Amino acid sequence: MSNLKGFVLLLVGVLGCSSVVMAAEDKIAILDVQQAMFASDYAQSRVKQSIESADFVALKAKAEGSAADLQAMSKEAEAKRLTWSAEQAGSHQKRMSYAKADYDLAVQKIQGEQKQLQQQVLQDLSPIFQQALSEVIEEEGVTLLLRAESVLSASAENNLTAKVVDRLNQKTNAVNEDK
Repeated sequence: MSNLKGFVLLLVGVLGCSSVVMAAEDKIAILDVQQAMFASDYAQSRVKQSIESADFVALKAKAEGSAADLQAMSKEAEAKRLTWSAEQAGSHQKRMSYAKADYDLAVQKIQGEQKQLQQQVLQDLSPIFQQALSEVIEEEGVTLLLRAESVLSASAENNLTAKVVDRLNQKTNAVNEDK
């Protein structure tokens, strides 16, 4: 019986050591895909173009104007509401609801523009991103790649995001130079 226990302990020890050796051969890395794509020069350039476009500037001005109107109306209501008749208060409330609707619509349009831009950047960069990622994975000898958002803790050297951004920038700059 004691020989059997000794054998089992030896077997557990050998298997434990071999799994540690196998784990040492694996290289685990993490990647934040969104950050990698949107930190690229191409994405930053597209965002800048979008923010500076006349349509976006007009939408932003509309949202800011509506927010300022709401704030002014709110202050006016605070100062004068005790002296207003029910009809005046109702009219003021109606104007505030229209201003709020204008603000909400402008914000909704801005969010729609941003979402559309994100989708366009993802679509434009996806093939080049896949190439850049494959190259970095191969160069680094990564055997297991995890999404950064699914990892609780990892050391900086396991994060491939910056390397992928650099490779993506090289590839997109090379494509732009060829054009």
